[in-house]
Amino acid sequence: MEQTLHQSRLQGRPLQRAIGLLSEVSGWLAAAMILGAVFLTCQMIFVRFVLNASTVWQTEVVIYLMVAATFLGLAFVQKHKGHVSVDLLPIWLGAKSGRTLALATRMAATAVTALCLWYGFEFWHLAHARGWTSDTVTAVPLWIPYLAIPVGLALLLLQLIADLLDTLSAPPSQEAV
Repeated sequence: MEQTLHQSRLQGRPLQRAIGLLSEVSGWLAAAMILGAVFLTCQMIFVRFVLNASTVWQTEVVIYLMVAATFLGLAFVQKHKGHVSVDLLPIWLGAKSGRTLALATRMAATAVTALCLWYGFEFWHLAHARGWTSDTVTAVPLWIPYLAIPVGLALLLLQLIADLLDTLSAPPSQEAV
């Protein structure tokens, strides 16, 4: 029995490692987007105040980059437990009840994220199917920046599933909430 449980944990690890790698890549991509937005903001300031020229597309692109970085960085932050959490209740409950609480909260987070992914995909698809564009001079096809919504939520959902699998396979004494 103990050996079978250990073998099932080992078989599940490649999936969690693959999801973890996706989360890492998405985090680095989000960081690159934030860095790009910072450089673009500096370029925009230089053009406006040093060259005394107008900017047309930079503000819009900076906004899209920051929103995309937020969605694409969700899985990375979840993997590294960077979201704000209060661990007083899990500590107070002890190992067994804390594990039950962790399972319940991870299942709830997975369900809510799956629902948001569904509606995020629907929103993206609507923008793509109807050919929505931004109301600016550049008229960016909105399906491009909106794609970050379902992709980021899908990556977050995968990371939440990996966390849930880790919680299910870990002994109660090793569970980290």
